[in-house]
Amino acid sequence: MKNLFDINGNVTVITGGTGVLGRAIAKYLALNGAKVIILGRNEETGARIVSEIEAEKPAGSIEFMKTNVLDLETVKANCEAIVAKYGRVDTLLNAAGGNMPGATIAPDKTFFDLSTNDFEKVLNLNLTGTVIPTQVFLGPMAEQGKGVVINFSSMAAFRPLTRVCGYGAAKAGISNFTAYMAAECARKFGEGIRVNAIAPGFFLTEQNRSLLTNPDGSYTQRGKDVIRQTPFGRMGSPEELCGTIHYLMSEASKFVTGTVAVVDGGFNVFAM
Repeated sequence: MKNLFDINGNVTVITGGTGVLGRAIAKYLALNGAKVIILGRNEETGARIVSEIEAEKPAGSIEFMKTNVLDLETVKANCEAIVAKYGRVDTLLNAAGGNMPGATIAPDKTFFDLSTNDFEKVLNLNLTGTVIPTQVFLGPMAEQGKGVVINFSSMAAFRPLTRVCGYGAAKAGISNFTAYMAAECARKFGEGIRVNAIAPGFFLTEQNRSLLTNPDGSYTQRGKDVIRQTPFGRMGSPEELCGTIHYLMSEASKFVTGTVAVVDGGFNVFAM
């Protein structure tokens, strides 16, 4: 019987691939036979990640391309280069995103302290930064009649979390966009195009580390609040996202589209 989880040779594009979560996923997929192209802004970091993964002699391949997910022409150039080299695009993982202090509301601040400029930037980075790559890389997928898009949602998309005003709004938009695109693609391009999302719980990244942990590694009050709300009683490890990503990009999920897969140690279902 065919291995439904086989991703050998899968041409996988990961935006935000130089981040903590993106690089862990890229490594896993390359080691399991995928041809991975990580897109990011920092060439030095990208080269280092590629070198580290290549040192493990992956069954697949890994390379880096510099990009700007908010610049349509740059993303088009990335796509053209990838299609010219590999002849196709099988999976797009939209992992680019982030937050800004001005788009948050600290405990000692109010809504009137919110920077609308930073709010707009966070919306653009997370939401428009997902829409543009999807629009571009969906092109070759539609032509070949097959492809998978996996977006990055968040716990903040399910319910409002304190502080992260702009980020929560953007991630809620991504969940809605995922559902919309799932139906849009299936009805107009056929069942071979699937669009899903993954919603990580709390994982330590460079962006949230100072918010969740102290310099000595202990949890801040917010970090303690997260742990108390998580039935597993801990933060997630980046590698724990890989199995769900693998499932969503493989034929094991051939009849799955429009979903938001939660990987959160129980955070979203727990109520005190």
